[in-house]
Amino acid sequence: MIPDELGRSEADRVFRALGDATRRDILARTLVEGQSVTELARHYDMGFAAVQKHVAVLERAGLIVKCARGRERLVRADPEMIRRASRLLRAFDGK
Repeated sequence: MIPDELGRSEADRVFRALGDATRRDILARTLVEGQSVTELARHYDMGFAAVQKHVAVLERAGLIVKCARGRERLVRADPEMIRRASRLLRAFDGK
């Protein structure tokens, strides 16, 4: 039996967000420390708007949160949502 760790639509959003290498990289970078979208955009060969769209997908999936630092908004991974998704994946392991 698969635990009801995430609802069906929530799980769909999480795994769809994780299906892109750039979004996985953004998530990894923001696990260590919060970064602005401008800081994140420096790491990719794409414009600010494209990075912002990736961030928006991660935010809708609940994998990242934004918090204020002065006038700046920082992007930070949500470790609890990552743990929840991880527990759901482990349920498919069958061990």
